[in-house]
Amino acid sequence: MSLDSAAKIEIAKKKKDSGDAAFKAGEIKEALRGYHEALLYLNGIDKSAVQSMVSGGAQGDEDEKNKSEVDEMLEKIYANQSACHIKNQNWKRAIEAADKALSKNEKNHKAGFRKGKALAELGFTEKAEKTLTDLLGKKPSPTDAATINAELQRIRSADAARMKKHENSLRGFLSRNKDSKVEESEGTTPSVSKVETA
Repeated sequence: MSLDSAAKIEIAKKKKDSGDAAFKAGEIKEALRGYHEALLYLNGIDKSAVQSMVSGGAQGDEDEKNKSEVDEMLEKIYANQSACHIKNQNWKRAIEAADKALSKNEKNHKAGFRKGKALAELGFTEKAEKTLTDLLGKKPSPTDAATINAELQRIRSADAARMKKHENSLRGFLSRNKDSKVEESEGTTPSVSKVETA
């Protein structure tokens, strides 16, 4: 691997670390900036050159390590970006970032959880439930499983409340419609404001 690529990886690590520190301090905008800058360095690495250098020798082993290190960093950065977007309630961007993290590692429980949460916030409750249920099937840690189950319960409760509200408003609409039909059958006209024409 060229020194240039190694230097880029080192700078990207520092940018990611500064993003992590900003996130922990609650500075979401600064965290996103750090992650974005880290991505600029990582995406600037010539992956075809890295792949062509992997030949099985000691140098090749080092290149393979750095290559997987780049993918691992990309996965973490995208998952962390998703967390930032959730804090900002930018649900679409949260899903996009989570999907990028999951493309690097489909077993990333944090990215999967964030995708499910963002889907639910956008009203895609069935997709959210499927995402989170699938995630439970990937054997997360007991702590992650408890968090996933709590989110599933929250989604189901919110969905049930939304459905009840919808049914009540529909019932009210049908009741009003029924009352106006009764008025018509009794020979009275429902109250309609007159519109004058010129």
